[in-house]
Amino acid sequence: MTYYALLSGGSGRRLWPLSSEARPKQYLKLVNRETNSMERCSMLQRVWDQLTEAEMAEYTVITAGESQAELIQSQVPGARIAAEPSGRDTFGAVLLSCAYLYSRLGAAREDYAVIMPVDPYTEGLYFETVKGLADVVKRSGMEIGLLGAVPSYPATKYGYILPGERKEDYFKAEGFVEKPDESRAGELIRRGALWNCGVFCVRIGSMLDHAAAYGVPEDYEGLCRSYEKLPAASFDYEVLEKTEKLAVVEFRGFWKDLGTWDAMADQMSTDTVGRAVLSDTCRNTQIINELKAPVTAVGTRDLVIAAGPDGILVADKGEASKVKELTADFQMRPMFEERRWGTLETLDDTNGPEVSTLTRKIRIYDGMASSYHYHQNRDEIWTILKGTGELILEGNKIPLSPGKAVCIRKNQRHAVKAFRDFEYIEIHVGCSVGNADIHRITFEWDEIELAHIL
Repeated sequence: MTYYALLSGGSGRRLWPLSSEARPKQYLKLVNRETNSMERCSMLQRVWDQLTEAEMAEYTVITAGESQAELIQSQVPGARIAAEPSGRDTFGAVLLSCAYLYSRLGAAREDYAVIMPVDPYTEGLYFETVKGLADVVKRSGMEIGLLGAVPSYPATKYGYILPGERKEDYFKAEGFVEKPDESRAGELIRRGALWNCGVFCVRIGSMLDHAAAYGVPEDYEGLCRSYEKLPAASFDYEVLEKTEKLAVVEFRGFWKDLGTWDAMADQMSTDTVGRAVLSDTCRNTQIINELKAPVTAVGTRDLVIAAGPDGILVADKGEASKVKELTADFQMRPMFEERRWGTLETLDDTNGPEVSTLTRKIRIYDGMASSYHYHQNRDEIWTILKGTGELILEGNKIPLSPGKAVCIRKNQRHAVKAFRDFEYIEIHVGCSVGNADIHRITFEWDEIELAHIL
């Protein structure tokens, strides 16, 4: 039996300012669905559609940080999520994925797991090739199977897999080269090297043995509790570089890693997203604008312009990969967040020596609800802007409609549910307005209503 895991961690800082810790690149709705080139979706949604079409989604888990779980559920309702308690790089993520498949999906130690990145921009043939990896590993007697894409040009932003002894439908990996210069890349291609797709097929029992070697439990719950005992290291370093029996399967279709703005812009079906205008003198320029204010470009060449609540980027496409390093020291609250139940837009965040304030515009999707929670260090004032909803405040039900204002004091338990088109302004005032002062009781509205009745 073969199972699958999508690794969906990381913040994707190379796609700043739209990608952040709160909304990493794989959740940005900038790519096009394979079945409809004009309908935009996120990388996660596109890949999940492709997994569903290939009849793989039923056997797939998405592995990501706990803070991303709500966002995943909002984009792929019902998906199974292996939530990482903390970031331990890809080694920990692979072990956690296998532990989840073993404990929650009933996978056997003899079964295989194919680990995949969440963000390839590719076609259906890719997933059909992935489905055959486990069979190659079993027949070849190799320990791990890898997927490599046949290069179409000497790329400098991808890693390469060096070919060794060739068999009928795979070859043995001889080594790896990480992001060579163009001359070296051309030489590697002439030798038959493949782009490293970051896909590997492992036996689940072997990965659980790696967990045991570090003295952590092999079941999912136990591994979560002991997660900090694992090294913060890549799977390549901990496993691949120490394994000689690696089988590589070629993928001969279209494959692209959308990890930088130039790569993302090249696949866009339109040159503008949001309120944006390009003059007819612009060449090879794309604008992605999430702001309400318009963005205009005149006479530009080879640029990508990205504007969002967290900042504005203007970059030459040839230099776009340097964004991550230039923005590494930026520390600020995310100005826009997407949750399972809706969105939050920060309008003002002011920290004072005694009193801090946070002002946000909240939208809750029809029929969705917030958690039942309280704050110890702040009061809240709500002003309803649009739509209808219902607040449960310390056991009392309060109907909400445009123009209504509500004050929620410290330690008062509360939750809100949207009926239709519900938006409101939320102002926090207190000595602490951060996420650490959110004390959640339950996410289940039925449980909240039962508490109201009791």
